[in-house]
Amino acid sequence: MTQAPTAESLHHHVRPMRGRDPNEPHRVATPLELLFDLTFVIAFGLAASQFAHALAEGHFANGLLGFAFAAFAVCLAWSNFTWFSSAYDTDDWIFRVATMTQMIGVLVFALGLPRMFASLEVEDGRVDVGIMVLGYVIMRLAMVFQWLRAAKQDPPRRKTCLIYAVGISVAQLGWAALIIADFPPVGTFFAILALAGFELLQPWIAERLHDGTPWHAHHIAERYSLFAIIAMGEGIVGTVASLSAVVDVEGWSLEVALVCVAGVGLTFGMWWVYYILPSAFVLHTHRRREFTWAYTQLLIITCIVATGAGLHVAAYYLQHKAHIGAVTTLLTTAVPVGVFLLAIYALYYYLVRRFDPFHLGLLVATIAVMVAAIAAAVAGVDMTVCLCILMCAPVVTVIGYEWRGHRHEAAALGD
Repeated sequence: MTQAPTAESLHHHVRPMRGRDPNEPHRVATPLELLFDLTFVIAFGLAASQFAHALAEGHFANGLLGFAFAAFAVCLAWSNFTWFSSAYDTDDWIFRVATMTQMIGVLVFALGLPRMFASLEVEDGRVDVGIMVLGYVIMRLAMVFQWLRAAKQDPPRRKTCLIYAVGISVAQLGWAALIIADFPPVGTFFAILALAGFELLQPWIAERLHDGTPWHAHHIAERYSLFAIIAMGEGIVGTVASLSAVVDVEGWSLEVALVCVAGVGLTFGMWWVYYILPSAFVLHTHRRREFTWAYTQLLIITCIVATGAGLHVAAYYLQHKAHIGAVTTLLTTAVPVGVFLLAIYALYYYLVRRFDPFHLGLLVATIAVMVAAIAAAVAGVDMTVCLCILMCAPVVTVIGYEWRGHRHEAAALGD
C-alpha cells in the first residue's frame, strides 16, 4: 500500500550535499533535469538552422567552425551539470535556483548564435562571440557556486570539488577575455581551441587526482540517452518545418515525401543503433572508462544534431534555395551519419573490449550502403532517392544486431 507523502518530503528546504549513493536503486532523471534539457532544445535548434543555412550557401568552413564551437559549448555545459547532478542533486531550493540560473545562461547563449554565425560571413576580421560567451559564463559560474557548496558540505571530497571550482573559474577568465579582446579570426580560433582543451582536461584531473565524485552509472547513461533523443527530436522538427514551407508553395510531391521518409527513417535507425550500447552496465562495472565514453558521447550527439542540419539542407535544395549540387547536399547528411555510426562502433568496442568479426562485417556492410548512396548521387540518381538509400545504413546494423549481434554482446558482457 502506497503511503501518503509527508510534509518533510514535500518541502524543498536546504539539504546538505553529502554525495548521493552511486548504487542507489531506481535512480532516474528528475523533473528539474528534464526542464533543464528543454532549454538546450532552443540552442540545438538555432545552431542546426544556422549551420544548415551556411551549408546551403556553400560556406562550409564558416559553417563548420561556428557549429563546432556552438556544439562544444552546449554539450560541455550540459555534461558538467549532469555529472554534478548525478553526484550531488539535493533538489532543495538552492539547487533548483542555481540550476534555473544555468537555464538562463543557456537561453542567453542561444540568442548569441545567429550573431556569431553572421560575423563569420563578414570579412572585418572579428568573430562576434560576445553574447554566446556571456551566456556560457553565466552557466559556468552557476556551476562554480554548486561545486563550492559541495566542497564545503562534503569534506571527504572537498579537494575534488575545489579542483572543479577553480578549474571552471580559470576557464571563465579566458572566455571572458574573448569578449574584451579584439582578436583576429585566427587568434580567436586558437584561443577557443586552447580553452576547449583546458575545459576537457579539467574534469579528468579532478576525478583522477583523488577519489572522484559519487556519480551514478545508470543515471548518467539515462541522462545522455535523453540528451541524444532531444538532439534527434530537433532534427525531425527542423526538417518538418522546412518541408512544410515547400508544401505551402508547391504542394505535396514525391520528392517531399521521400525526404520525410528518409528523415524519419534515419532518426528511427539512429535511435535503435544508439541503444545497442551497453553503457549503464559497463560504466557501473568499470567506472574508469567514463571519460572516453562521455567525450565520445558528445561527438555522437553532435553528429545527431548535424544530421538534422543536413536534412534541413535537403529541404533547402527542394526549395531551390541551396547553392550547392545534389551530391554535396547528400553529403551534408551522409557525413554526420557516417561519423555517428563509426563512433558507435568504436565506443561499443571500447566498452566490451572484444574483437568480433561479426560486428566488423556489420560495419563493412553499413559503410557499403553509405558508399552506394553517394555513388548513386554521383551517377545522377535523384537526391531524395539517394537519401532513402542512405536511410538503410543504420538499418543494416539494426537487423544484424537483432539477428545475431545481441548474442555476441551478451557473451562479451558475461565474461
